Amino acid sequence: MAGRWVKILVGTVVVLGVLFVVVDRVAVHYADKEVADLAKDKYGYANTTDAELDVSIEGFPFLTQALAKNFHDVELDASNFYVDAADNAQGGYLHIADLHLDLSGVTMPSYTARTAQANLATGTVTLSYSELSSTLTRLVGHGSTITVSQASGSKEQAANVRISGSIDGTQVNGVGTLLAQGDEFSLTAPGQTKPSASWRLGLPQNVGFSAAESTTDGVKLTVTGHQVTLGSSRFGG
Repeated sequence: MAGRWVKILVGTVVVLGVLFVVVDRVAVHYADKEVADLAKDKYGYANTTDAELDVSIEGFPFLTQALAKNFHDVELDASNFYVDAADNAQGGYLHIADLHLDLSGVTMPSYTARTAQANLATGTVTLSYSELSSTLTRLVGHGSTITVSQASGSKEQAANVRISGSIDGTQVNGVGTLLAQGDEFSLTAPGQTKPSASWRLGLPQNVGFSAAESTTDGVKLTVTGHQVTLGSSRFGG
């Protein structure tokens, strides 16, 4: 009899364990979707038909983190969305190839609040050369194709890029600069003192660009932030 009760007890524990895992995964899936919807509404990370937005709340079990309203790590990945030119110039929209944010030490004031705090935010933004080329062509090409490509010599928040083509009727072929500061980045052609275009990216409060580098895949911008407020920005409040 004792052996039979031990088997029943073990079976019950196994079933309860499986049910807990299932409930935990369902809950985290729902929470991932809620955070993704918040990022979509506040920061515009899914504003095109082919945009992709994925949020992953790391760590197991999720339910214990939810009860404490304290999450160890939240990752956000977005791609193929666009940002408008800072001056809203016609045709100035720029598609963002990839954005990745890693949020550590995330806390929520309540279960119903659409805001949260993160101790640290790190991440990257990738701007493809083809998209930079297309946008610059629309803005200042006046029928001429402008090409943006990799160049060496990036330093801190300024990435060197090669720009060739006719800009406002002037032929250029040399090294320009993509400068990233705060939540804005701008592109200045060789021989010019003012940017040909600039854009502002929706980022959580207290997150900004900290580095820029011209790579084979595109211009990679690094973002960093401390004591970050999620769900609040100059774009969404």
